[in-house]
Amino acid sequence: MRYRLCVFLLFAAAAFGATFKLYLKDGGYQLTNQYEVKTDRVRFYSTEREEWEEIPLDLVDLDRTKKEIAEHEAEVKADRKAQAEEDTALAEAAKEVEEVPKADGVYYIHSGKLDPVKEAESKLVSDKKRTVLQVLSPLPAITGRRTVELDGENSELRIGEKRPEFYIRLSQDERFGIIKLGRKKGYRVVETVEVIPLTKEIQEKHDDVPTFRKQDGDALFKIWPEHDLDPGEYALVEYTENKLNMQVWDFGIGAPQAASSRKSK
Repeated sequence: MRYRLCVFLLFAAAAFGATFKLYLKDGGYQLTNQYEVKTDRVRFYSTEREEWEEIPLDLVDLDRTKKEIAEHEAEVKADRKAQAEEDTALAEAAKEVEEVPKADGVYYIHSGKLDPVKEAESKLVSDKKRTVLQVLSPLPAITGRRTVELDGENSELRIGEKRPEFYIRLSQDERFGIIKLGRKKGYRVVETVEVIPLTKEIQEKHDDVPTFRKQDGDALFKIWPEHDLDPGEYALVEYTENKLNMQVWDFGIGAPQAASSRKSK
């Protein structure tokens, strides 16, 4: 039985193809890539001297040698499995990218498919009088402090997962990201806008969400949050910094919240 086991190890090691240590009981070792036990001797192929040699079985630490071979073989199998899984994931990702529509916009990834996200209509609103000044196109002439808003307290697009993934195909080389929307009575705040009177410089402030981003093609990016999103209202946005040209694709995490009873300022 011992002889058959060692012969199996011989062929297994040979198929394995790696050089390993044939340990000796005195603490030394011989470098080899295969060995076999013959009654009271161990026959092994010395990779240093490139020839077959024999050594008394009593001098060889077979238990330590077998243990190292088994551990190394397990590592190789794990690496091969991981590589196979990575290759599969890359192939699936490449297929997914090919399925992204060529039209500019945002696409929500879920359940093995891509759903286009409807672009929301943003409005520039006077913060004091709560009056709509103009839809954000073209660029309006404003002064003072304003808010960019979306009608309604909840987005129609509800997402159950806490870390959703999206593709965004940019219309041009612009900034983009995920932001959290402020929820007020009857509307959601995308950002606050202030124009410096003398310089006419536009300053925009919004609540950015930390994200991971991966470019998958020309003007095509995959984006997802770094951390789980709390229930609430969010949007994926594309914009030029301080140019007031933000495009908004809104979504909500979790179930819609009941209508707010807070008074608007």
